[in-house]
Amino acid sequence: MAYIAPSVLSADFAHLGRDLQEMKDAGAKWVHVDVMDGHFVPNISLGGPVVKAIRASTDIIMDVHLMITEPIRYVEEFCKLGADYLTVHVEADTQENTLAAIEKIRALGVKPAISLKPKTPPEAAKPYLDKVDMILVMTVEPGFGGQSFMADMMPKLKQLRAWLDQVNPECKLEVDGGIDRNTAPIVKANGAEVLVSGSSYFKDPDKADYVRVIEA
Repeated sequence: MAYIAPSVLSADFAHLGRDLQEMKDAGAKWVHVDVMDGHFVPNISLGGPVVKAIRASTDIIMDVHLMITEPIRYVEEFCKLGADYLTVHVEADTQENTLAAIEKIRALGVKPAISLKPKTPPEAAKPYLDKVDMILVMTVEPGFGGQSFMADMMPKLKQLRAWLDQVNPECKLEVDGGIDRNTAPIVKANGAEVLVSGSSYFKDPDKADYVRVIEA
C-alpha cells in the first residue's frame, strides 16, 4: 500500500494547526517535515520549536527530513521532539558519522532513514540498506518546493527496491519532489511506498479525493 505524506513546507504557517487537521480529515496518515539549515541546501526552513508544535497538534506519523550538514549533531533533539521517522542525507557527513547517527536514532526509539539527492548514485545507499527503515529518493533538487518531477530518477528507485527486497524487504521507499496525480502512478510502479506531496496537495480543492488517488 502507498501512503501520502503532505509536506508542511507548502502549508500555511499562519494556520498550521488547521492544515494538519485537514490532512488527517482527508485521510492522510503521514506528514512530512523538512528541516533545512541554509548550508546543506540553499534555503532555511523550520526548526525544533515548529517540529514540537506539529507533534503536539497531530498524532499522525511524523516523517522528519533533515537537510542539514552533520546531522548527527541534531538527531537526538529531533527524536525527542517526536519524530517517528528521522531521515539524514548520505551526502551530509562521513559514512562513519552517518552510521553513528542511524544507530543513535534507533537507540532513541525512532525509525532511521537515509536520503539521496538526485545526482547521488544508488550505490551510495549500499552501506545502509540493512540498517534503515526507509530510503528517501529525491525527485527534485532539495531545498525548494514547487519544482518539476525528475522522471530520470526512476531507475535509481527501481534499483534500490531490488536491493532492499534482497536484504531488507520491510524497508520503505519514499519519494519527494513533483509528486501529483500524474506522477504518483509512475513512482509507485517503480517501488515507492511513501509519496511526499507539497504544493500539489495543498492546491487541490478536494484533498480527500487527492489522498485516495495517490494511495490507490
